[in-house]
Amino acid sequence: MSDMSTSSTLRVALLIVSTTAAEDPSTDASQAALSEVLEKDGGGKWKLVETKIVPDVVTQIQRQIMLWADVATENINLILTTGGTGFAVADHTPEAAGIDSRTLHTGGVEKLEAEAGIKSDVSHSHSHDHHHSHGSSHQHDHSHGHNHGHGHSHGNLVRHTALSANPMSNDPSLGPSRRNRESPYPMLSVDEALSKIREHTPPVETVTSKVDRSLPGLVLAEDVHARENVPAFRASIVDGYAVVVPKDGNMKGVFPVVSVSHASPGEVKPLKEGEIARITTGAPLPPGATSVIMVEDTILKTMTDDGKEEKEVEILADNVREGENIREVGSDIKAETTILSKGEQISAVGGEIGLLAAVGVAEVKTYRKPVVGVLSTGDEIVQHDRPGDLRLGEVRDTNRITLMSAATECGYEVVDLGIAADKPGTLEETLRDALRRVDFIITTGGVSMGELDLLKPTIERSLGGTIHFGRVAMKPGKPTTFATVPVKDNAGERVTKVIFSLPGNPASAIVTFHLFVLPSLHQMSGISPAGLTRVPVILAHDFALDKTRPEYHRAVVSVGHDGKLVATSTGGQRSSKVGSLRSANCLLCMPSGKEPLKKGSKINALLMRGIKSEF
Repeated sequence: MSDMSTSSTLRVALLIVSTTAAEDPSTDASQAALSEVLEKDGGGKWKLVETKIVPDVVTQIQRQIMLWADVATENINLILTTGGTGFAVADHTPEAAGIDSRTLHTGGVEKLEAEAGIKSDVSHSHSHDHHHSHGSSHQHDHSHGHNHGHGHSHGNLVRHTALSANPMSNDPSLGPSRRNRESPYPMLSVDEALSKIREHTPPVETVTSKVDRSLPGLVLAEDVHARENVPAFRASIVDGYAVVVPKDGNMKGVFPVVSVSHASPGEVKPLKEGEIARITTGAPLPPGATSVIMVEDTILKTMTDDGKEEKEVEILADNVREGENIREVGSDIKAETTILSKGEQISAVGGEIGLLAAVGVAEVKTYRKPVVGVLSTGDEIVQHDRPGDLRLGEVRDTNRITLMSAATECGYEVVDLGIAADKPGTLEETLRDALRRVDFIITTGGVSMGELDLLKPTIERSLGGTIHFGRVAMKPGKPTTFATVPVKDNAGERVTKVIFSLPGNPASAIVTFHLFVLPSLHQMSGISPAGLTRVPVILAHDFALDKTRPEYHRAVVSVGHDGKLVATSTGGQRSSKVGSLRSANCLLCMPSGKEPLKKGSKINALLMRGIKSEF
């Protein structure tokens, strides 16, 4: 045991976690305040011996704590941190230390002094953030009380969210000789996987959206009611002449044209029986008018002296009834009626937008669409547009741009998360940064059984996420992984974010995007039913089947002269064959089987885009 453990003074190292203070130390006031607390309230038992300032970055916090912890038996009894302990997204101090801060704070400074064998005669009223004790208690727990007879293990410091209760993924620190030789995740059917997605996809979030060109694609979160009548006034539906119909309905004769009503704002003079007013389509009727005669049922009799205006017009109609060729107030839409219902999706065709605009609705409640981030993983992956030839083992990144384009086409805002190397720390840091920037992460690669397939361990062991499934009985896409991770939002609330880890082979990635990712995105967006539209099709030729797994075969569906939907394969279906997606507009839901499906067989198809026409 060192001399320090018997000394009456305990040595304190202070770690100030502040991005602002790291850039400008003069902005920090905590060092002086805590020094004063230790001096005045510590009863002469505590001495501040070292102070460091680091930004609120997990890896830098961890590095400094580990550095001090490794020399604790010689120089430091207590590591005291300040800052980074709130509920903002960037507050990482407790998580960086891999601790339960509530448990650690129990007992405060008095507990630390007791563990160090010092009896204090001073009543301490201050208990500061995250004391990491290095006294002589001969225990090495999350409060870092060290047994001086053993080495210090700081592997758990990389944990800064709650660990999964029963992680099934490989522990990368054990090396390839200790990894699982086969996947520990149960093999689910596609229907079972989709059920897990429905169960664990985060709930919808309601926001207020403007009625403008950004609205198409969003789903209404509440009914929308008309603010006013449409039309708001009695209007003509033809070009012609407004009249006051006599009781006998006989309008034959010559009538003076006393006014003109155009489809523009302005006052219109009242109309009396025996007078007519020229009127255009959509214009308001003059007060007193009861019907409109089409211009085709009239003859011009006389003009004004200057020849520019009609003076008298002969009407040729008889048996005229009141209300002819008139749109009454509210005849299209009555005020306060429901014009659109909760759950309806606003289309880009324009019908719903026009309806909202017609009744003066400026804002509506909608379900917010998640922001999607797309990440590729693997040391072998290089940018798709990098100039020059590939070196041995390098692969151009086709998945990221493909998935980003697919998500954009489906109406989602997409963030490019780049390429992450096959290193546990790098991948964890990349994912943590992504979880702050987006609501929904799609990754490709790193989900198989190789020693460098790190996504499952990183999600489960480092991020504290839950893997809901890690294998699906299908072709392609068997190692598809669906997980959720608890994080803090900007308001300090715990929320759940989704990670889909898709296989690295291009065909597998795009098939599983449409089959699994899209339904989850739809559910978060309030779109129902979620996922691709399913239609029955007829096979144009024989299709070979996989003997053990159902297959989602890339194909082209077209409609013939007879109105029937016919499916033709895009060719070879190997999971790495990106060419199998060329021109494909559907996924054929093929069962497993030993014998091929014959030409003319009916099968379900999931439509990825519009159907082609053969004529």
